[in-house]
Amino acid sequence: MGSLETQINTSQEREQDFLYLRSKLTDMEDRSRRDNIRVLGIPENEEGSDMQAFLTSTLPKMISLDFDPPLEFQRAHRIGPKRSDNSSRPRPIITCLLRHNQTRQILQVARNHGPFRIDQHEIRITADYSKETNKRRKAFLALRPRLRKLEMKYGLFDLARMWVTKNGVSKDFYNPDELSLFLDSFQSQPMDSLNTDGEHDIVGGSDRAETPHSGMENRRRLYTTPEPVIEVETWRD
Repeated sequence: MGSLETQINTSQEREQDFLYLRSKLTDMEDRSRRDNIRVLGIPENEEGSDMQAFLTSTLPKMISLDFDPPLEFQRAHRIGPKRSDNSSRPRPIITCLLRHNQTRQILQVARNHGPFRIDQHEIRITADYSKETNKRRKAFLALRPRLRKLEMKYGLFDLARMWVTKNGVSKDFYNPDELSLFLDSFQSQPMDSLNTDGEHDIVGGSDRAETPHSGMENRRRLYTTPEPVIEVETWRD
């Protein structure tokens, strides 16, 4: 019996190690992408032979934002095989900017004022996330109809952190499954049962004052939970 328990404990430890290493790899990949942006909807061949020159000229005018110094790119290209049919959906453009503060400026304008237009084409600008982070973001976004039905305010912040609030009480969630369980509990339990002291029988979200800003504490979660969230907006070099 003792040997079986030892094997179970060893298996559990290995699973935790695997989850920790996976979170570290996701962290590293997202950090490597933090100066990337994706530009969606620009017609094929619109950029001519020089993608970087095209973006340097087009992006500031499209989003109505002046840059000083001017935009500079480390890399810029389309993703995927070239398409011969110009009427089909154009391939996304992925870029890596030279200056991180300009990346943040562009994404902030895109969140507040996008989508944009070039001629008759709708253009969207998004951040570039790892596959794992994209998966978690989509899972969070799929819960929006349930949040609306329960009349909860919500927001998706950082890379994949969902913030929900009602009656002045807020919680952060880093795992879509935990948020789903939390919402299940309110089919029979009102939100105001979650008091301002943060006492609640659902484990998962973290209680805090009604604000979407969470400081540096989420970065520390990388080393204490198997499903961390790394905050792009609070990285400091």
